[in-house]
Amino acid sequence: MRFLDFARNDNYNMIKVKFIISILFIVIVGLFSYQFILHGKLPIPSDTIIGLYHPFRDLYAKEFPNGIPYKNFLITDPVRQQYPWRFFAISVEKMGQLPLWNPYNFGGTPLLANFQTAAFYPLNILLFIFPFAIGWSILILLQPIFAGIFLYFYLRNLRLSALSSFFGGVVFAFCGFSTAWLEWGIIGNTALWLPLVLLSIDKLFYSSLGGSRSNRETKQSPREKNHEIASAISLKALWLRNDVKIWFVIFILSLVFSFFAGHIQIFFYLVILSFLYFLARWIQFGEKKNILILFSLLIFCFLLLTCIQWLPTVQFILQSARNADQLNAWQQSGWFIPWQHLIQFVAPDFFGNPATLNYWGTWNYGELVGYVGIAPLIFALFGMFFRKDRKTLFFGTIFFLSLIFALPTIFAQLPFIWNLPFLSTSQPTRLLFLTDFSLSILASLGFDYYFREEKKLKIFYPVLFIGLVFAILWFYVLKGFTYTIPISPANLSVAKHNLLFPTILFFISACLLVFYSWIARGKYMSRRLPYIVGSLFILIVLFDLLRFSWKFNPFTDPNYLFPQTQALAYLQKQPGQYRIMETDSQILPPNFSVMYHLQDLSGYDPLYLQRYGELMVAIGRNKPDIHTPFGFNRIITPTSVDSRLIDLSGVKYILSLSDLHDAKLQKVFTEGQTRVYENTKAFPRAFLVTNIKTVTDKQEAIAALFDPKTNLHNTAIVEGWDSSKKNFTNGSASITNYQANLVSITTKSSDGSFLVLTDTFYPTWQVTVDGKESHIYRTDYNFRGVYIPKGKHEIIFSEQLF
Repeated sequence: MRFLDFARNDNYNMIKVKFIISILFIVIVGLFSYQFILHGKLPIPSDTIIGLYHPFRDLYAKEFPNGIPYKNFLITDPVRQQYPWRFFAISVEKMGQLPLWNPYNFGGTPLLANFQTAAFYPLNILLFIFPFAIGWSILILLQPIFAGIFLYFYLRNLRLSALSSFFGGVVFAFCGFSTAWLEWGIIGNTALWLPLVLLSIDKLFYSSLGGSRSNRETKQSPREKNHEIASAISLKALWLRNDVKIWFVIFILSLVFSFFAGHIQIFFYLVILSFLYFLARWIQFGEKKNILILFSLLIFCFLLLTCIQWLPTVQFILQSARNADQLNAWQQSGWFIPWQHLIQFVAPDFFGNPATLNYWGTWNYGELVGYVGIAPLIFALFGMFFRKDRKTLFFGTIFFLSLIFALPTIFAQLPFIWNLPFLSTSQPTRLLFLTDFSLSILASLGFDYYFREEKKLKIFYPVLFIGLVFAILWFYVLKGFTYTIPISPANLSVAKHNLLFPTILFFISACLLVFYSWIARGKYMSRRLPYIVGSLFILIVLFDLLRFSWKFNPFTDPNYLFPQTQALAYLQKQPGQYRIMETDSQILPPNFSVMYHLQDLSGYDPLYLQRYGELMVAIGRNKPDIHTPFGFNRIITPTSVDSRLIDLSGVKYILSLSDLHDAKLQKVFTEGQTRVYENTKAFPRAFLVTNIKTVTDKQEAIAALFDPKTNLHNTAIVEGWDSSKKNFTNGSASITNYQANLVSITTKSSDGSFLVLTDTFYPTWQVTVDGKESHIYRTDYNFRGVYIPKGKHEIIFSEQLF
């Protein structure tokens, strides 16, 4: 009975400690986000909206003629991509529909299939409960909380002390990778589930051996271990265990949540690491077939649960211009981590920081910073080279492999030389996710080993190594050498200034290690001293990483988040369906139009349709040339207002910062520096033609489109037209209902006719004529066309999931 009471008390204490640690992480993130809690400022880079772009700058032109100051020019993607996409997706879901289509960019483009929409992420429930901006902010701030807590749970499962596990959780929650991508909302939410996935794998392995985890990895003899492996229970018996069912569910949910969080590249790295971890555990625990079958079942369940996302995404990728858009991108500077940027592991702002407008390193800072803190780096190196166990070997290997494939080594270049699918279009700098995750675990392992190890003098080897690195850097900046890194006097001053703080942190950490290592040699050392010193290291790391994260990430005034302007209000009041375009990248950047329900010809997405990209590049070249490279780099912003294909696309209003001189353009509104012009030759979005020109391939189609003899008002260029009838009667077409997933058009003609809808062609769209299914033809290279019988008809285009 006493033993049972002790066991209950021990379990109670473990639960109590986990609860306290969880509260601590919430308190730490609360401290980090005090501006949100106390002042209502949002962890959203909305200051870049009103600081960088018109017509928003025009709102504050009197007080700030050069634009309102913004904190970090590097962080624009969250407001140019993730926030608008998720906002629109949730608004559609609130109407009880699937967010399948985005009509506001690229002439219409898949929304759900672009993956970064994260439309099915379960934590989106916050966006339904709270006002969207508040829910989004909570979603952002939950990232370090969950990342820290989940890693703590996993490290405790590895039999590390609570203090060591907490140390590792803090490092992972606020490391360079987590900080740089915090406000994107998708990368951190994808990455944070990795510790829970690994924990689930461990728990399922332990359950397969017939019980909970023992001290098998610490005090178990080889004979006892072999006996335990041999006694692994059968698959049927395994499934009847309640703990197996629980961890079965947790494993699947962790993978599903990570997948739906919205970043396919980070999820791919998570899966690779999880697979390697499973493989290592499977070999360690006897290569049992029942476990292999169980995990195969788990993967099958995962694929089944997530097919609603990955099937549309695969379809979109196959029709996208991803390969053409990233052609030879790997040969550009910054695609891999430059060797000199390894300095950022000890001095994150050696090359400056975009938040202080003094960054002089390789573009871009966010892709290259892997800082985990000075003290964690010391402990990680200590554990990596002096702790002898499987888990240290595994994560040490992951650390080195991730760096090998992120740096410009021959191994890292092979996927691009061989043009391997997916890998050849993925920037390897984001392998810093695995680098920082491994360093967080290694730091915790080294921390735990240092405070348990009697001979602590080994810690001075990593201390001396990092000290030598600092000495070399100081010698470099003080002497002003420029042999290895070209550097101006101004940049040298930035490097010198930003090297000072990490040097002080290193000095404090080194002194604390010397002090404790000396005290620990005494026989009468207080039992509390290890906890005191360990807590001091945690405080040092918190101060270091929170300061680092505060410096980089803005908290902004809610009024800056997509404010209404006079020019935008004017456009919103205009009747009918039309598109807009901008002649300058400083005006209403791509995807902003989503927030104002304005349909824009531009767009910004790693995935965009190949056909649309080809059409836009031909317009830009002003000739039927659709060959790669396009030169868009994910951002399509056509500016050739004089092209008749702009008219065909239904562009009725053009925004400019300068006066435009074209007979078809009339200035209709001005706000500050922003001019709004009406295109008097814009085509209606839906119209009937009297003639069809049949083409067999896209090259013939683009040539016909640019042929000046082709009257686009009455001739449609149709691919795959299988009818001998090419001449039709004219008539009328009117859009009666226009929604994201549905377009209704009423037509009237005295004979057969052909309807052109200048929305992007995509195979998941279906059409009915008076309720009867019909066929959509690819028309005018990128748009939709439908044969219409004589008389009055109702045509309904509807978007389907598959």
